[in-house]
Amino acid sequence: RQMCIRDSCGAVIRGVHLYGPLLRAVIASAANDHRLGANEAPPAILSVYLGDQLESVFEDIKAGKLLEKAEGGMMDLGLTQILTFDRDPGDRNRTSPFAFTGNRFEFRAVGSSQSVSGPLVVMNTMLADSLNWIAEKLEVALSDGKDQTAAVILVLKELMELHGNVIFGGDGYSSEWHVAAVEERGLKNIPTTADALPAYKEDAVINLFESTGVLSPKELASRFEVYAEQYILAIEVEAKLVIDIATTKIYPTAITYLSNLTSTSSSLSNMGINLDSSGIESVASEANAMMAAVKQLSSALEQHEFGSEEEHMKHCSEVLCTLMLEVRGHADTLEGLVDDELWPLPKYQEMMFIK
Repeated sequence: RQMCIRDSCGAVIRGVHLYGPLLRAVIASAANDHRLGANEAPPAILSVYLGDQLESVFEDIKAGKLLEKAEGGMMDLGLTQILTFDRDPGDRNRTSPFAFTGNRFEFRAVGSSQSVSGPLVVMNTMLADSLNWIAEKLEVALSDGKDQTAAVILVLKELMELHGNVIFGGDGYSSEWHVAAVEERGLKNIPTTADALPAYKEDAVINLFESTGVLSPKELASRFEVYAEQYILAIEVEAKLVIDIATTKIYPTAITYLSNLTSTSSSLSNMGINLDSSGIESVASEANAMMAAVKQLSSALEQHEFGSEEEHMKHCSEVLCTLMLEVRGHADTLEGLVDDELWPLPKYQEMMFIK
């Protein structure tokens, strides 16, 4: 058990650092792209949170100094040089995608609608690879005459020097972390499924699954094809729905409201009462802009000449999603301008506070 604790923790650190893009790929979906980085969901940058106490231990190992901790106690790492200590009672850091919480690691980035089977296959495979790496390093150190404790410390020190950059205990939402992670630590920020899924085709990932006997290159390629198709279909269905709602619900409602406003304004004008026309102009401008974006979205949706799944996914993420957000932006503005009694959809305030 003691060997398992110290080795598995190091294996997680190495695995997440080496195969972070693969972990991002295995939790990639059209829905999860919206979730990651918002409302307590972790960001799309894969890092490991250890907690202050355990992180301090590993940093001491990396620096070559094993300082005694302030409190001894209950968590046994199986190393006599490092005092056992109380489980970290601190914040669980909900902005971390891969966090150690008391006595286990939690992979927090998996989507709520996803099966855990895919992430488990990837995590077990990368951990097996890392444990093999640790075992080989330990065998070399032991064969050189070092005792078990010294060998473990030596291997963990090398592991931290190579892969310690993936450990992060701060705010994963902060702009400073996004800059530091990429520019200073060499980690990858992978915001969309289109960016993430090509990791299945990387040589290192193919070798990982082949060397461990988990998946053949063909089996890995088939998963990429299936996940890519699922993403493309999901985005295209969403795009069609955006076009339908904008065309058959929001635009007609805006026109009806405009008709009511102009009719009322004309009647009042005949009685010598002039109203400010800026509201009418705003509704007309937003309605026209929305339909112009809908036209662009419809045209982009009709494109099907792509050289690869990667190109098609990029088209979905960079063109279709961008245009859908543009349509939504105009629709949201109209929601704030059009009469509540006419608006055909639940408004945000109505969803938050039921009338």
